Amino acid sequence: MRLIVAGIIGGIVMFMWGAVWHMALPFSEAGMKVPPQQQVVLDAIAPTTSGEGIYMYPSISPEKMSDKAAMQAFAEETRGKPYALVVYQPGGNPINQSMVPNLVKQLVTCILAALVLAWVLSLTAWGFGRRVMVAGAMAVFAWIAISLPHWNWYMFPMSFTASALGEQLVGWLLAGAAIAWWLGRGERAK
Repeated sequence: MRLIVAGIIGGIVMFMWGAVWHMALPFSEAGMKVPPQQQVVLDAIAPTTSGEGIYMYPSISPEKMSDKAAMQAFAEETRGKPYALVVYQPGGNPINQSMVPNLVKQLVTCILAALVLAWVLSLTAWGFGRRVMVAGAMAVFAWIAISLPHWNWYMFPMSFTASALGEQLVGWLLAGAAIAWWLGRGERAK
């Protein structure tokens, strides 16, 4: 039960930090821009898709990736041309109607991640400071494992990628401190 409470506390702290990060601080918009003529672009993209998905423009079919000549021709044809990674939802963005379902999902994912963190931190007899440092290290690990590959392979802007590190590191340090406090409280009571 101590672990579950620690995970819930940590998840709520991380969720609240996410709200501050995205609603009160300027960093969450790093690398994002509002495109002009949005409807023109959406109208042009629609016929090039086959429904919901992530589309890379330009791209080559997976079957041709093992064909050296086709890959060489694709590289020459696309050299210097624009690149776009598009998350396409033909039914629109449900957040425009209500953010509540997304906020609930975000809270649940924060709690799930915090439960994993609480479990890891409970495996040791470390004190408060070390547990908080491990929480920070886990945040950096997740950022390296997820955000840096997106920067590398999908060309996410470095400003967006660096901003993600700030959000995750500060948030998990705060959540880690809350978890470490709760775990230490329970250990002192024994």
